[in-house]
Amino acid sequence: MNKKDIEKMLETLDAWVTPGMFLEYGTPWQLLFATILSAQCTDDRVNIVTRRLFVKYPDLESFARADLAELEEDIRSTGFYHNKAKNLISCAKTLVEKYDGVVPSDIDELTSLAGVGRKTANVIRGNIYNIPSIVVDTHVGRIARRLGLSKNTDPEKVEKDLMKKIPKAHWIAINTQFITLGRKICKARKAECDSCPLAPFCPKII
Repeated sequence: MNKKDIEKMLETLDAWVTPGMFLEYGTPWQLLFATILSAQCTDDRVNIVTRRLFVKYPDLESFARADLAELEEDIRSTGFYHNKAKNLISCAKTLVEKYDGVVPSDIDELTSLAGVGRKTANVIRGNIYNIPSIVVDTHVGRIARRLGLSKNTDPEKVEKDLMKKIPKAHWIAINTQFITLGRKICKARKAECDSCPLAPFCPKII
């Protein structure tokens, strides 16, 4: 796909879907924790859990002093709840003790927090600090490969490939646009190519 095709593709995406977050949150740390919980879990399920969770634990201090077993039960339905609960408590303690309750914007500082990888860090950088960042989840990676924007399966390599080809001003938007496309049309098992707005740009079709 050449530069002109990519520009047309992005215009098509902008007309098709308005970028926006799928996770519900009120503060930066709530988005961070919701994103940690979203690993191997649907956003809808996470939103159901966090509506109760952020009432029971209204600030970082309450998470930092949470009982591990009790927190595990609170988030059990999100899956992998043993590790997630441990990471939430550890992350909360670090944010309170080291960062005075402020979620950092630096990629290295973010990824040093318990339970935070590049994907989660880039969610925070893009949606909280408006720092151009590309979030590569399974949907974004799959669509990037199907569109010929990357040949890689490693998320970090896909991220770098997209950073080279997608204009920086569109990095944040492309995240939720590709995710929406992946959930509704360009699905893993069966892509609904006939109804795909990006069909004119897809090497699988043209």
